[in-house]
Amino acid sequence: MSELVVKAQGLTKVYKLFAEEIAAVNNIDLEIRAGEFVSIMGPSGSGKTTLLDLIGCLDGITAGRLEILGTDVSHLNESRLVKVRRGQIGFIFQDFSLIPTLTALENVQLASYFAGNGQAKDTLREALEKVGLGHRINHLPKQLSGGEKQRVAIARALVTRPKFLLADEPTGHLDTENSQQIVEVFKRLNEEEGLTIIIATHDARIGAQTGRVIYLQDGRIAS
Repeated sequence: MSELVVKAQGLTKVYKLFAEEIAAVNNIDLEIRAGEFVSIMGPSGSGKTTLLDLIGCLDGITAGRLEILGTDVSHLNESRLVKVRRGQIGFIFQDFSLIPTLTALENVQLASYFAGNGQAKDTLREALEKVGLGHRINHLPKQLSGGEKQRVAIARALVTRPKFLLADEPTGHLDTENSQQIVEVFKRLNEEEGLTIIIATHDARIGAQTGRVIYLQDGRIAS
């Protein structure tokens, strides 16, 4: 049986809003194994992004237990959470977050630099080729379509050689055609390279193409 990437027991995240406490993630039990392609779905406010933030060690939990790649991160401080996520988790967001004055290759190179592994240019090009952008490496973000920008963002995540990818509404700003192209990239990475991918999406068409759907409602797993 493949190793556990995520193991959550009674996972809870509570935010305080003035005098009110809101459980964005409420007593969730969850296991995700290496090699899975999982979508987290649910309406706005259901807890999708919060759950991804917890799995990605971007935020601390309020209660319960959370293990990431065999490490108990339940009570780690921020500096130790950084060490868990650095080089192990690749992040892809809805807004691309590319540096507008850098080419596609330079954007990927910058991520490699900050990860501390300084990959050779051939490796950076390979990351872009994996997402179908080998012919666009010297283009600036303004010269790329929305789908191409997101593929640069995926290559940027891949160049750190993560153990798994987290993608938060990665097709939220894209039309149907470009959204499908992004899904095809994820499917290829999962099927051909065995990369574990966890994606939060509101789009049922995307969820239907993943190996497993976790549906959230009011911070709990509904199905």
